[in-house]
Amino acid sequence: MLSIFKTFFWLGWISFGGPAAHIGYFRHTFVEKLKWLDDKKYGQIVALSQFLPGPGSSQVGFALGYKRGGLGGACMAFLGFTLPSIVIMLALAVLSSQLTDTNAFNNVVHGLKLLAVVVVADAAWGMYKNFCQQRLSASLCVFTAIALLLIPSIATQITVLIIAALIGVQWLGNSDHIDCAPFKPSVLPVAIFLGLLFGLPIAAQVIPQLGLFNDFFQAGSLVFGGGHVVLPLLQNIVGDQLSQDAFLTGYAAAQAVPGPMFTFATYIGYQLLPNAPILGAITATLAVFLPGFLLLLGVLKNWQSLAQNPKVSGAVNGVNAAVVGLLIAALYQPVFVSAVFETIDIALVLFGFYLLKQHKLPIIWMVACFIFAGLLKG
Repeated sequence: MLSIFKTFFWLGWISFGGPAAHIGYFRHTFVEKLKWLDDKKYGQIVALSQFLPGPGSSQVGFALGYKRGGLGGACMAFLGFTLPSIVIMLALAVLSSQLTDTNAFNNVVHGLKLLAVVVVADAAWGMYKNFCQQRLSASLCVFTAIALLLIPSIATQITVLIIAALIGVQWLGNSDHIDCAPFKPSVLPVAIFLGLLFGLPIAAQVIPQLGLFNDFFQAGSLVFGGGHVVLPLLQNIVGDQLSQDAFLTGYAAAQAVPGPMFTFATYIGYQLLPNAPILGAITATLAVFLPGFLLLLGVLKNWQSLAQNPKVSGAVNGVNAAVVGLLIAALYQPVFVSAVFETIDIALVLFGFYLLKQHKLPIIWMVACFIFAGLLKG
């Protein structure tokens, strides 16, 4: 257990660059260096993480820990990989309340908000190319974005995701017939997931203290397509409880720190529970990660037969297309409108996009460039 924790703890401090980079770090460490598993088995774990909602790279790490040391190993892997990012985000949340009135801090925040425009635009474009290759999936993306721009709410998000899944079942499934064994999920984790998904909203009405856990659990249950998608979900959950400046400061910081982007929830939870901020941070963090891990435990042993089911693959294809639309809507509101105010801002965004796409500048250098630009601009 200690060996698993130490390995993932080290990775948690150096894994800059987002989920795709994390998967590369994991492969180098566990396939090439430590030889815990071969490329084929690693590829199956990565595919599973893309199939389920939740934090993709963290699910890969969780599954690797599970393969190595059972449920205890999975928990050690999660704790080791996530703890560095949690510590950094907590420190930022504490310091931001003391620094928000200083010009230098506000200029740095503005630079990081401009970086968020670049990163979210890049994520939306990359996901569009992957998930919207057919006319129908592109249409689902566009109409989802339009719906969220016109009627921004969590209810709208859930509705369009359900509609997209139903359309996908009918028209976006794999038409090839594949014989596979019946899918047999692990009952207990799936039962816990469903119980929390449908029971928490009811319980939160009776016990208001469960509201924070419920909100972040629901968000974690809906995040298909990677960490960037948590942005529009959490934006609608937070609403007016947190200023857009504070919200986007946390999001920009999540881009800059190593480890999973879902620790954005750590920052938000700290801000939303001022009477017990550390408890709020821990509650939000555990809640947003928990759904993806419960589902992973439910299907890890026998997931191939589920993924090969044409109706299931069609539903996933439809949801993935709709998720791109969610991200496009979030790119405009709150990201773009809260960061771009004048010509120099859009110039910096374009230059940042150029550095990211053409020169493949590492994210840590992107962060440094935009902090410097923010300070100069101020």
